[in-house]
Amino acid sequence: MQPLDSEALAHRAIDILSDRQASDIALLDISRVVTFADYFVIATAVSPLQFKALIENLEKELRREGASLRAVEGTPDSGWVLLDFGDVIVHLFSPPQREYYRLEELWSRAAPIVRFT
Repeated sequence: MQPLDSEALAHRAIDILSDRQASDIALLDISRVVTFADYFVIATAVSPLQFKALIENLEKELRREGASLRAVEGTPDSGWVLLDFGDVIVHLFSPPQREYYRLEELWSRAAPIVRFT
């Protein structure tokens, strides 16, 4: 199977997050700002259980699409988990951590592509 390109992989991640009830999903095109990735997918999870379900489903479903999870940083209890799929990096936040870190503002030079609230 041919792996998905980075844009298709990012959109697939959004579909998975949406299916699992993540909220406030945003996609940023960071390809013109940095060289280490093409897209950030940012979403909010409301409980450690939802974090775990999102992480497991992202890893399982994106692996089926030919992507590999290179690294996971953070824990559900910390309120911020980063999943590195190479050109696509998924950030999962609890509501307080999302408000505190404000990644969309930090990366304001990136082109926002889509946002689901």
